[in-house]
Order: sequence, then C-alpha cells, then structure tokens
Amino acid sequence: MKSFQVAALLLGLCHSIAVAQWQRQTIRSDANFRGLSAVSESVAWVSGTRGTFGRTTDGGQSWSVGTVPGAAKLDFRDVEAFGANSACLLSIGAGENSRIYKTADGGRTWILQFKNADRAAFFDAMAFWDGTHGVAFGDPVKGQFQLIATDDGGANWKRLAAINLPPALPNEGAFAASGTCLVTQGQQDIWFSTGGAKTARVFHSTDRGRNWTVANTPIVAGVESAGIFSIAFRDREHGLIVGGDYRKPNDAGGTAAITADGGKTWTLLDRQFAYRSGVAWAKDRWIAVGTSGSDSSEDNGATWKPLDRENYNSVAFTSTGLGWAAGPKGRIARFAN
Repeated sequence: MKSFQVAALLLGLCHSIAVAQWQRQTIRSDANFRGLSAVSESVAWVSGTRGTFGRTTDGGQSWSVGTVPGAAKLDFRDVEAFGANSACLLSIGAGENSRIYKTADGGRTWILQFKNADRAAFFDAMAFWDGTHGVAFGDPVKGQFQLIATDDGGANWKRLAAINLPPALPNEGAFAASGTCLVTQGQQDIWFSTGGAKTARVFHSTDRGRNWTVANTPIVAGVESAGIFSIAFRDREHGLIVGGDYRKPNDAGGTAAITADGGKTWTLLDRQFAYRSGVAWAKDRWIAVGTSGSDSSEDNGATWKPLDRENYNSVAFTSTGLGWAAGPKGRIARFAN
C-alpha cells in the first residue's frame, strides 16, 4: 500500500474514532428534546415538545417514552431527575404554560406542583442542590427576574425572597434552550445567565438566592437572539459559559468564556466555536454542544477537539464522566469515552 493511501486510511480511522465518541441511541419519539438529566451510569431522563418525557434505566439500551396527562401542548425544556423513579419537569411559555410537574413512580403518574399565575411571567429553567431544595427561574417582570424556591422536593414553590437582586437591563432575559441557563453547585451556590440586552451577564448567589452579585461577560450580545445559552461549573471557582446568536448559528465570535474566580470575571476562550446551546463538565473535560455539532476540551478550554457535526440542544454528565446529548427529532446519544 502506498504511503499516501496509508495516511488517508489513518486519517479516516482517526475521524471515525472521534465521531464514535457519541453513540446514537434509539427512542420511539420524534419530539424536540431540550431537557436532559444524567443521574447515573444506568439512569437518565429527557424531556421535550408535545408534553414528552423519556427515561432509561439501562444506560440507554432502551428508552421508555410517555406524555404527561393534560400537557400534550406543553414544551418541557428542563428535567431534573433524582433517580430512576423521581423527576421534575418544567414547561416554558407565558402565563399558565410555565408549569412544574413531578413523578415519584418512574413517570407512571405526574403531580402538577406549580402553575404560573402571572400572565407576564415566562419561566426558563430549574435547578436543585439535592432532592429537596431547588429553584426555578424566569424572565423579568417589571424589571425583576422571577425566582421561586422549594424546600420540600417541589410540593410547595414560593417566591424567593431575594434581598438585592440587581434589576434587569432593557430587553434582558434568559434562553430556555437547554435547561442550563440556571445551575447550582455544592450546597449554597447558584448562577444564572442572560442575553438579549446590550451585555450578556451572569448572576451569582452564595446563599441559595438571598443575596446576589452580577458580572458582565464578553459573550456576543446586543440583539434579542444573542447571549449566554448555557452555564456550567466543575467546582465552585471554575466555570464555562457558551452561547452566541442562534439566528447566526455558524458565526464563531464571542461564543465561549471561562472563569476561575466563581464568575466574578469572564475571559473569552482563545479558540471560539460556532453557536453552542449546552455545556457540561464530564469529569476530566468540557463538552459543548449546539446545532452545528459538539466539541471537547481536556485542558480547561485552551484547546478543543470537534466530536461530530450532529445537531444537539443539550448535554448532561454524571460526576463519573458518563453522559448524554439530546436534540431534535428524538435524537439521543451517549458519550463513549
């Protein structure tokens, strides 16, 4: 075999190995999945359009699919799961379309825990510190971001008594693209990210939402379709934000930034990729996904390796580095490291 043929073969082999890191899984649904929660090596949940949810208890070898009764018109943009049987779903939309449901029996039955009564409010995401304590977050109403909290696993949701939450900028809001514009870490910390205004910002609380600070970021902003779409932390200090302009998904300027001080300051990555709607820490690497593909970094964002060019909306990993990505038309893939 000639040398150029060997080189071509090796190049093709390397490409196939990279692509093979996402292993497509089968689910009997064509819903657009945006909510994703990786619980363990065996258990994961997804959620999406037409009131759809999915669950695996065998690592994705099989997925069960269902529709929440009375929610067929809802779009579940976020799911937070606590095990094989327990999970919460959040639907987005104005007024009563923003809801939270919970199951304690693997999705056989669902309880409506929260229905938004404010016609002007629009909830985007939720996050939990544990199975009992959590927060849900919505776009500004009269200049104030909406925050509700539970301390009983979602049985009751109450408006969070934030003392000094900075007001929203004109046109500022959040993107309910992957359920990850809001994230918790440890026992007390919580962050949420924004866009749509002249500056994309990150809000941070160290006491479960009572007191807040806010930081400007260099992520592209200035129009309603641009800003931060996802935020993740690998520990209390080190985090990553990704986003861009979803109307210009192939533009690669100002789409990712990193922090090493808990979100006080953010620095653009040297290597920018196209619009990304989800990012997660996968034990020893960052994984970012979006409509034009996914990327991986094993050196804290200094360099990135493209994984594939599939369309994903969201990504989630367990603390042991096992994870999934989800996207349109029932797309689900598991990461094979």
